[in-house]
Amino acid sequence: MVISIAVQIISLLVSFVLNFIVPKFIDELQYSYWQTYVLYAGYVGVLHFGLLDGLVLRYSQYDYDELDKEKLRSQFKLLLTFTGAFTLLTTLVSLLACKDTTQIIVILVACSIVTKNLVTYSSYSFQITNRIPRYAILILVQRVSYGVIVGILLLLGVKEFYWYCIADLMGDMIGFALSCFMNRGMYFGKSIKLKEAFKELGINVGAGIILMLANWSSMLIVGGAKMIVQWRWDKLVFGHVSFAFSVSNVFITFITAASVVLFPSLKRLDQEKLPDVYVATRNVLSPLLFLAMIFFFPGCWILEKWLPKYSDSLIYLGMLLPLVVYSSKVSLLTNNYLKAYRKERFMLFVNLISAAVGAVAFVLCAFVFGNLTALLICIVAVIMLNSMLSEIVVLRVIKRKIVFPFIWEALMTVGFILVVALLPRWWACLAYGGLYLVYAAINYKTIVGFFKKIFKRKAPAASTVTAEQTELSAQTDSEKGEQQ
Repeated sequence: MVISIAVQIISLLVSFVLNFIVPKFIDELQYSYWQTYVLYAGYVGVLHFGLLDGLVLRYSQYDYDELDKEKLRSQFKLLLTFTGAFTLLTTLVSLLACKDTTQIIVILVACSIVTKNLVTYSSYSFQITNRIPRYAILILVQRVSYGVIVGILLLLGVKEFYWYCIADLMGDMIGFALSCFMNRGMYFGKSIKLKEAFKELGINVGAGIILMLANWSSMLIVGGAKMIVQWRWDKLVFGHVSFAFSVSNVFITFITAASVVLFPSLKRLDQEKLPDVYVATRNVLSPLLFLAMIFFFPGCWILEKWLPKYSDSLIYLGMLLPLVVYSSKVSLLTNNYLKAYRKERFMLFVNLISAAVGAVAFVLCAFVFGNLTALLICIVAVIMLNSMLSEIVVLRVIKRKIVFPFIWEALMTVGFILVVALLPRWWACLAYGGLYLVYAAINYKTIVGFFKKIFKRKAPAASTVTAEQTELSAQTDSEKGEQQ
């Protein structure tokens, strides 16, 4: 319990420092460069080509003592070799083809190819064997290290962006070093022969490539839009839009931390209970997320006083905040259920459709109409589409029907964006509050029934959800939300 609370608090504090303190003390151009690194470093995980996702799918039902550690060590060594080669190649290309700031950013992103994949391997090795407290310690140390180094940089008055990128890399390496100490069996010792290791690699990549593509295509919906903003508009506009995304991601990261615990738990749960767990969790998750959005209005007032140079970002944030609802549902519920039922191909199909629709819409908004507002609204619309399609697939798998919640959630989303765009802030707050009261009244029985089941411990479905979420807060080692 103590570790879990510490992880939640520390992750929140580090995110607070990164997203609200650093922009106060570095100029907008340096912040934009830093966010460019963050954007592209967020995608280097694709370079394991599904190996790590394959390990999750093939080994998440085993305890640590049951693992074939020689096989896993061989996969770690191959991962280290390949990512090291990619880092070297990317660095050489940047030295030949890039100049000035771009060269620095590309080299830093190249270094993150190794650090991000090693940390992912380390965290997965704890998650698949359900050693959640150790995973929590790993994330705690990684985040604390990152936060402390950033704090030192701020105290020293460092304003150059690349030092904050280096702080991120150092946090990863400190977390990885601790993992090596806590988890020696996954790194050190005999490995299987090279020929067998490559055969095992092929099996893992074959098992995980679909899931990896599904996950990364989903991330590319938002990331691709940010890349288009960077290409189409100037650096300062990109920095302001990135700030809006970063603030919304603080909430998404905190909420979706549960997903890293929920998937191994679902794999161990009787499949007959999964449909009831899904419906019970969904019925309370959406109302709570929409309720949380009302804090946008007082939050904007505070941010405007603290970071007046990012006042434009608050307009963007109002358009993007509904992402919290839909991204959280996808990460916490639908993706975990599709993985539990081994429906990775459906995940990929849904995400590819969403990404394709998004790509067309984003390109039109940016390069044909040149309208940033339309682009941001399209991001929310595409994420909403992705969430709904994913839910439809899950509901067909678990043989449940949900219609009206989709309609109410879409109305709440449209209503929020409209009141933020058309009304003065506090009138918008009152209007959204009234809209939420209507929504809560419609869902009153569902919400009250859920909490009655939790506190009276009468319904297996609700108690199962409570157990998982308690484990998430009591044992969890949370983060994954990745970050910025």
